[in-house]
Amino acid sequence: MAVKGNILLVEDDLNLGFLLMELLESEGHTVKLARNGENGLDHFKKNSFDLCILDVMLGDTDGFQVAKQIRLENEHIPFLFLTARVLKEDRLKGYALGAEDYISKPFDEEELLCKIAVILRRNQQQVSTELPVQFQIGDYSFDYKRQELVYGDQVERITEKENEVLRLLCLHQNNILRRDDAVERIYGEKDYFLGRSFDVFISRLRKMLRHDPRISIENVFKVGFILKIK
Repeated sequence: MAVKGNILLVEDDLNLGFLLMELLESEGHTVKLARNGENGLDHFKKNSFDLCILDVMLGDTDGFQVAKQIRLENEHIPFLFLTARVLKEDRLKGYALGAEDYISKPFDEEELLCKIAVILRRNQQQVSTELPVQFQIGDYSFDYKRQELVYGDQVERITEKENEVLRLLCLHQNNILRRDDAVERIYGEKDYFLGRSFDVFISRLRKMLRHDPRISIENVFKVGFILKIK
């Protein structure tokens, strides 16, 4: 199955930006389009992304400066540069900042989509192997690999989807887990009915964790959930 991702696109040419957004969305990606660097950084701080695509020449700044600021927020986020310029110095500067690739305009759509797919697939594999698999949730122990939730001498084997939801909650402990982002990661797409299914898993997990009153999964209206441990 093709890897789908949440992508931040920073492009000041709105015609190109909308065309590129339409292309990416046709492949199942979720795209947030920003027309300048300031707007792009604002989106990045408020949302969770898997990849950033940055135009080098922006009206208020350049893509290199945006990349530096993004790196301060998240040093692992992959990014691509788009540019109409072909200067060797620009390419070297981009790679020095950690860019995955440097795409010259006009670009081949199939080649761009292929490069994006490779980056997302590799990044997803790296994240999957690097994230912790064992968690302590109050008096409960959660083993992601074994799909087990342990309370005292009681061992409960949870379903695959419950396992994924609980891991996301643990990774975002005391922070908001956005429903849309979670549904996208678990199902590979955003859908109202999948979101309702996700809410059912939350209800089940609340029941499973009921023995420790310090644990709560709080609902953030129209946004998502927060796993809290007092």
